[in-house]
Amino acid sequence: MRGRERTLELDGRHLEASEWGEGEDCLLLLHEGLGAVSLWRDIPARLAEATGLRVVAYSRFGYGRSDPVPLPRPLDYMRIEATEILPRVLEAAGIGRAILVGHSDGATIAAIHGGSGADRRVRGLVLIAPHFFVEPVCIAEIARARRRFEEGDLRARLARHHRDPDIAFRGWNDAWLDPGFPEVLELQPEVANIRIPVLAVQGLADPYGTVAQIELLEREAYAPVETLLLPGAGHAPHLEQPERVVAAIADFAHRLFRVHEPRHAP
Repeated sequence: MRGRERTLELDGRHLEASEWGEGEDCLLLLHEGLGAVSLWRDIPARLAEATGLRVVAYSRFGYGRSDPVPLPRPLDYMRIEATEILPRVLEAAGIGRAILVGHSDGATIAAIHGGSGADRRVRGLVLIAPHFFVEPVCIAEIARARRRFEEGDLRARLARHHRDPDIAFRGWNDAWLDPGFPEVLELQPEVANIRIPVLAVQGLADPYGTVAQIELLEREAYAPVETLLLPGAGHAPHLEQPERVVAAIADFAHRLFRVHEPRHAP
């Protein structure tokens, strides 16, 4: 199923987006730190088919074919995205009820937004390889990514998906490797304020993070948390083990939206 390309306008600035399926009830996909609409590959189409819901994916400013951003990004760029931009994306896309499906940085953005408790449109969160605090293994892998960008083929590969691969890469990489970043990415308070159901997905071979992220979520979130831990999967379990991840998201969405179906008086 091919997505329908569209553009979302926010105060005269433009975001690349695509959607699959129909309806106001929606899965809104939030990509990783180097992601874009195209890098979800066939996952949106699979989710639309498995759930019967509308699926919307967009590239954040500075990514994909969306408008650029100035560098450097502020260290709290994910909090800004979650609290200032994401609510306007939901409105611009015409989304009624939504489950946020975030991967990596996108999962962190989804968790911050969900923890705000202010958006009644958002009924649940799917957090794939989320980051709630900085782990040494993550910083080491991000430093290796910088070397691949500067000395290897990573820049050329990113150029296939991003209008400006330098903005996409530097905005993410420079922020994460800034010495002040660990203090900014300390999200226990936000996680503790999550009041909506969560499905957390973590690959047990993820070089960017460990199951400690999921353990914090299970311990702190003030909401039901379901977990899917996948042996052998790395940082993109939805691409590495798509059948299991799509099935888990579909089951979660069916149960959640069924709970929220309007009840009619007899």
